[in-house]
Amino acid sequence: MAAQGASKGLLARGMSGPVEIVGSFADESGCAGCIEKLRSAKPIAVQVFSPIPSHHIEHAIGKRKSPVRAFVLTGGILGVISALALTIGTSWEWNVVVGGKPIVSWPPFIVIMFELMVLFGGISAVLSFLFNARVPAFQIDARYSSRFSEDRFGIVVRCEEGDGARFETILKDAGAEEVGREAA
Repeated sequence: MAAQGASKGLLARGMSGPVEIVGSFADESGCAGCIEKLRSAKPIAVQVFSPIPSHHIEHAIGKRKSPVRAFVLTGGILGVISALALTIGTSWEWNVVVGGKPIVSWPPFIVIMFELMVLFGGISAVLSFLFNARVPAFQIDARYSSRFSEDRFGIVVRCEEGDGARFETILKDAGAEEVGREAA
């Protein structure tokens, strides 16, 4: 079995691979500053855990705007189109001529269009929020620590093993209270 591994080159490069470095911060500004330094150092991936919603950390991560609003707009437009199809189709299918008024009359349709726009927009907002938030989470991330939801900010940096020392130094210089290394 060892010969098979050696023939594939496993012994030549060793068992090294990506590692994850976990840093714990007491304050938001130190965590945000560290994230900006890490972005310029270009690791494989950076994941942040925060006990509070933080605009400073979101800005440091470079988080883009939520796509939920595009789904809500699409849902609202589909609601208006559905309402038009429903009301116009119903009027043409069952013609009720009242006092010489046209069969397809817009004023009563506006209420139905508004209601279905709100209904479809609301449903698409909830579903897209759940989808984009990855809810429900069936597994808790292995790197997550309960202290990251109490009073600490956590950064997990995924990098190659050879770059691990450089990223540990960046975390320590930025003010991390604890820095640990784990296999990825």
